[in-house]
Amino acid sequence: MLIAAIVGSVVAVDQVTKWWAVHALDDRDIDLVGTLRLHLLMNKGSAFGFGSRFTPLITLVAMAVVMLFLRTGTKLTERWPRVAMALVVGGALGNLTDRLFRVGGGLLGGAVVDFLDLQWWPVFNVADIAISVGAILLVVTAGSDADRTADTDRPADNGGATREELGR
Repeated sequence: MLIAAIVGSVVAVDQVTKWWAVHALDDRDIDLVGTLRLHLLMNKGSAFGFGSRFTPLITLVAMAVVMLFLRTGTKLTERWPRVAMALVVGGALGNLTDRLFRVGGGLLGGAVVDFLDLQWWPVFNVADIAISVGAILLVVTAGSDADRTADTDRPADNGGATREELGR
């Protein structure tokens, strides 16, 4: 239930903020604080705008990654790896929604709406934040789920004695 809530929340917030950006930033930028500004950009490439000539391929790879993560995520037992996986899947689904349904790109070729601009980093969106935070969390928690599984699968070190012999 936690996974579905996180995935759904990420997709919803991502799509609502993109909808707002398309309507509010079409002909203007909004300076917020420091170098942070809101600036509408239609990204046909992958992360940070790379590979714009390969949009359909990027879309298919993203779909495969989401399927893989969904399959793998159901096997995780620890909370934080599951949260990390949900953030990555939610972000990927948010950007995939743009690629699949945004007008103008043809089959699998829609552009992703980016609008958060630090002016010293490529323009990004809420889905990109979720993917980045999820990926960092996956790295930080890597092995925690595997360690727990390994510990529970390993027989107790009791010298080969049975429960009865140990008085349990």
